[in-house]
Amino acid sequence: MPHLYLNSKPAEKRGQRKASVWRPGIPLLLLFLIVGGAYPQTNHVNGTLEVSGRQGQAQVIEIGGRSYVDVQALAQITNGSLSFGPGHIVLTIQGLTADDNSASAPPASVESGVTMSRPFMKAGVEAIAGMREWATTLAYATQNAFPLTDELVTKHRNQAAHDLKLSEVAASTNGDRNAFQLLNHEFEAVQEWSNNLLKARKSLDGKYTASPDALREDPLSQRIISCGHFLSSMLATGSFQDDASCH
Repeated sequence: MPHLYLNSKPAEKRGQRKASVWRPGIPLLLLFLIVGGAYPQTNHVNGTLEVSGRQGQAQVIEIGGRSYVDVQALAQITNGSLSFGPGHIVLTIQGLTADDNSASAPPASVESGVTMSRPFMKAGVEAIAGMREWATTLAYATQNAFPLTDELVTKHRNQAAHDLKLSEVAASTNGDRNAFQLLNHEFEAVQEWSNNLLKARKSLDGKYTASPDALREDPLSQRIISCGHFLSSMLATGSFQDDASCH
């Protein structure tokens, strides 16, 4: 936000005081104050006006304890341009955005590092759903002795990887990027678990089919389930959090 400073040097006092002018924007409406008999005492001061590091000479009129700057001088100092319309003047200053127009708008809050954007939250939910479908399909095939082929595994892994990539592209805040790291860790865990199941099936290892709860009791499977539940809850809140199950 640009700040305006007036370095005025009247004969009776030297000092620096703020100039009461409307804050420049694109576009900025500068309304004239019609000075009448209500303000009998005025003081014309020639001084140096500084606007965001740019300096120049400007005439300032002091009325009732306030300072008013010549709008043409302000345009010259800021290398801006003026246009006139019925009842208003438009001052355009390059380098400012339309979001800077309102002088009454509250200052933008500093991004805290935990806030997640809505596009990322939506993409993150899709990524979790893709990983869940991948893991569920493998678990169902293993428990029911259905064929578990490289083609089936590759199909679900590629879809989950695609969804994960979309969430990475959607990340725009520090909270998004921190949350993406957890999503990526979950993907890597499911990838490892998928490789273990496929390897066991090919080697006829029955450790995942020895009992109905063999898959669920597997430590890696428990970690994947816990992390998945945590990520779903976190994305619903819109704020990044961390959990050991996702590491």
